[in-house]
Amino acid sequence: MFADWARVSAVKAMILAAGRGERLMPLTENRPKPMLPINGRPALEYIIAWLRHYGITELFVNLSHHPEGVTKHFDDGRAFGVHLTCSIEDRILGTASGVKNVAHLLGDPFVVVYGDVLTDLELSALIRFHETRPAGVHVSLALNHTERPWDCGIVGVDAEGRVTRFAEKPAKDAVFSDLSNSGIMVVDAGIMNRVPEGEFSDFGLDILPQLLDAGVPIHGWLMPKDAYLIDMGTMENYRRAQAEWPTARARAYSLATPRDAQPAARSVERLRF
Repeated sequence: MFADWARVSAVKAMILAAGRGERLMPLTENRPKPMLPINGRPALEYIIAWLRHYGITELFVNLSHHPEGVTKHFDDGRAFGVHLTCSIEDRILGTASGVKNVAHLLGDPFVVVYGDVLTDLELSALIRFHETRPAGVHVSLALNHTERPWDCGIVGVDAEGRVTRFAEKPAKDAVFSDLSNSGIMVVDAGIMNRVPEGEFSDFGLDILPQLLDAGVPIHGWLMPKDAYLIDMGTMENYRRAQAEWPTARARAYSLATPRDAQPAARSVERLRF
């Protein structure tokens, strides 16, 4: 069972960080969105620390917009207690295709985290939930209630927690749920066989709706009410994150200060697509 710590820590994670951060311009004009500071540290440090907190230390990140902002800061991740592999995209491939490029390295299952999400949710609980779903290739989404369902991917679920409907940023008059895809999911490796090679493909716009149409199970795990999560991808939410990200949580998921850490012994591993 994934309740065993050794098996949880064997899971690998992919952080999606290739986007330009258009809604945060001009803050992201010369740096990638996950490098925007929260409490004086790049947001990506908190994501990495959160994954490391649950024993997940084999990490991958896809980059395109100013990738050097991440590679220079994190190098191979050793100074942050992880091993980080950077997948650099000459053109942005979309969230699903970005994962597809390194899927052969990710194992089965693996965690996907959007790079603009700050959270302290109990990741091990989501992984355990995924494992306890009926056998077969499937996806488990972390869900949370949202006050702005037209700004995100929303889902409908049945009594057993299986996703029955999905819509990415629907029109206000087409909203059918306040349950939002949080940007954190556990994915069985077989799902990636459905992502086309070398083409733009997005989880929310393409793959999740296609899985539903094909009858491939998608399950929704509702985050506990006391869990914190914010998508800092808009100027409004970035300001909120600055004010709301609690100091206690920032300490809980903080890393060794990079300035005080020894340089990594080897160069960052970079894959280019």
